[in-house]
Amino acid sequence: MAEEVQRHSVHTLVFRSLKRAHDLFISEHSKLPEKDPIAEKLWRTVKARDQYGSIVDTVKRQKALQPHAEDHSAKEDDLAEVSEELAASTPSTPATSSSLALIPQQQQQNTTQALIPRRPHTMPKPKWHAPWKLCRVISGHLGWVRCVAVEPGNEWFVTGAADRVIKVWDLASGTLKVSLTGHISTVRGLAVSPRHPYLFSCGEDRQVKCWDLEYNKVIRHYHGHLSAVYCLALHPTIDVLITAGRDSTARVWDMRTKANVHTLSGHTNTVASVLCQAAEPQVITGSHDCTIRLWDLAAGKSRCTLTNHKKSVRALALHPNLYMFASASPDNIKQWKCPEGKFIQNLNGHNAIIECMAVNSDGVLVSGANNGSIHLWDWRTGYNFQRLQAPVQPGSMDSEAGVYAMTYDHSGSRLITTDADKTVKIYKEDDTATEETHPVNWRPDILKRKRY
Repeated sequence: MAEEVQRHSVHTLVFRSLKRAHDLFISEHSKLPEKDPIAEKLWRTVKARDQYGSIVDTVKRQKALQPHAEDHSAKEDDLAEVSEELAASTPSTPATSSSLALIPQQQQQNTTQALIPRRPHTMPKPKWHAPWKLCRVISGHLGWVRCVAVEPGNEWFVTGAADRVIKVWDLASGTLKVSLTGHISTVRGLAVSPRHPYLFSCGEDRQVKCWDLEYNKVIRHYHGHLSAVYCLALHPTIDVLITAGRDSTARVWDMRTKANVHTLSGHTNTVASVLCQAAEPQVITGSHDCTIRLWDLAAGKSRCTLTNHKKSVRALALHPNLYMFASASPDNIKQWKCPEGKFIQNLNGHNAIIECMAVNSDGVLVSGANNGSIHLWDWRTGYNFQRLQAPVQPGSMDSEAGVYAMTYDHSGSRLITTDADKTVKIYKEDDTATEETHPVNWRPDILKRKRY
């Protein structure tokens, strides 16, 4: 009861104070000074000059350039009066079509380009690329083929699979040259050194091996990973090997001494892909924690973290000529510009988990997914010019239609893919295709930018 009385008294006091203030201003309202017409006119003139001064100057310049032309603005005072009326009616609106009507048409085109709205951004016409077709299927592995690498001489390539075997194939004929055994679990990553007769491999058995290809024997082991090793990359100019995997780290190894130079830690989930290049950033990693990290190799620290993807990043691809790279996730493919990782554009349309990517010097980006779909893109415009479905090996299940690794040969004219149906497939461009038989389906619509 006491609280209700107290609340009632507070409301009464507030009401009385409001009423007192209201009565005070009502009584003072009649004592306000009259508006000075001269000051009001001066204020309007200043405001008009501030809002429409550029139009007045344009008219004056037009009169000076064409003294004998038809006088569209008889006097500057008339224009000022018109400007005053405009300011009085729309005091906070900038120059519109009514004010543009005061300027001749030619002068509008020459001196008032800033007032013309910009044209909407349209997609540029993509470069024509020949379609790709399947030319060879190679069988021999007894498990899912998970990785592939081409040697620098472009004469043979090597694959690793879930049958724990590394196989070396002749690129021209597709015949098996040699099989290397030594891993005790799935082989997940391969790389052939361009400066040494070495092959590097990693697998789910936590082992990283260096093979001497002159003797086909393991000569070095790199011990340190705490779990399965999913990917590796070789530095192009120095004797450094980078491996990454399920322990959420990327490790930098000295090839010769087998020393663990750096442990690049920062990811919070499996590191599924790693890139290495000579320029900064020298190491790029993509992880299942939906982030991409650019690393300073000398300091062993992260330069920056790219968090644009919504889902796990399973594949990265470095452009051979441009200072750019691409990342793939189930939501979309994104292109980035080095060295700071500036976002360029999205490539949409792959409605599956993208497992691998590759790009050649002609600007053809190809992506493969776990449902067997292969999409080919024009790098510059992001135009998806072809979609393929990898044929399943007879006798295998439909669920084994995944494409798990891919790479171009060093000429860029052959695409090698490794699939879950235990086969290796080689694609090449269709030599008979022309721009007339396979035209670019280009519709210059306005780009609809999505918010990410």
